[in-house]
Amino acid sequence: MMKRYAVIGHPVAHSQSPFIHTQFAEQTGCQLSYERLLAPLEGFEVTARQFFDDGGSGLNVTVPFKQAAWRLVDAYGADGDALMAEAVNTIVRVADTNIAQGYRLLGHNTDGYGLVTDIECNIGVCLGGARVLLLGAGGAAYGVMLALLRSGPQHIVVANRTLDKAQALVGHFAQSAQRFAVPLSADAYPALTSSVFDVVINATSAGLQAQAPAIPPQVFAPQALAYEMVYGRVTPFMQLAQSVGVRAVAGWGMLVEQAAEAFRLWHGVRPVTDRLLQYQEAYKNI
Repeated sequence: MMKRYAVIGHPVAHSQSPFIHTQFAEQTGCQLSYERLLAPLEGFEVTARQFFDDGGSGLNVTVPFKQAAWRLVDAYGADGDALMAEAVNTIVRVADTNIAQGYRLLGHNTDGYGLVTDIECNIGVCLGGARVLLLGAGGAAYGVMLALLRSGPQHIVVANRTLDKAQALVGHFAQSAQRFAVPLSADAYPALTSSVFDVVINATSAGLQAQAPAIPPQVFAPQALAYEMVYGRVTPFMQLAQSVGVRAVAGWGMLVEQAAEAFRLWHGVRPVTDRLLQYQEAYKNI
């Protein structure tokens, strides 16, 4: 019987996940169906549980349900990304005849893997030893922080419109930062006037509202990378970087690479991403 997969969100009609996973399935010879699953804002758990009760094998989770998915699952991936982020974007159904429902749900967060793989393998920028500025202190920032720490930068500064939220994120990951020996600190945007970074990552939602984080242009080192997690558009953050001669990249590659890791978790094989990375020029370097 063909295995069922889906991406669940609200809204979800815009999701490119069905296209991406269908391409991966054709490449690897996996037989699957993949759909979009719209859940009511207050009905994520019921919708997700019904999907798995009906035999669904795996879910990708998009906004605004990643934290709800973290609460839904029975266990987390061994890499610790989902556990530390308190957010899940990939759920695997694991058969378990020892419990009444006949299965357990295992939660992963592949966003950090997608981001780091895109930056290092596709774009060719080494995060090891780099000065990294992470803009935003919401769910997107939490989702990628452990992977960024694992990559071994010189230091990471988290900047946010409200300093207390940046400080909360830093406090949440303080032990992980110590374990990886990466200095981790928080700043408000105005405090960045005397700081310079090799990699600046926009994890805010400002691009969706056609706005840019209120950062000074001098935060970009001369050969810096400006990475925008939003894909499919040239955002004001990217325009700011371009105005000072800095390379700006949209987040299509992150989307593709996090999907490839989810595919591996489901099927035991990692697809090659080259074709999809080149598929839509608008989602690549601007």
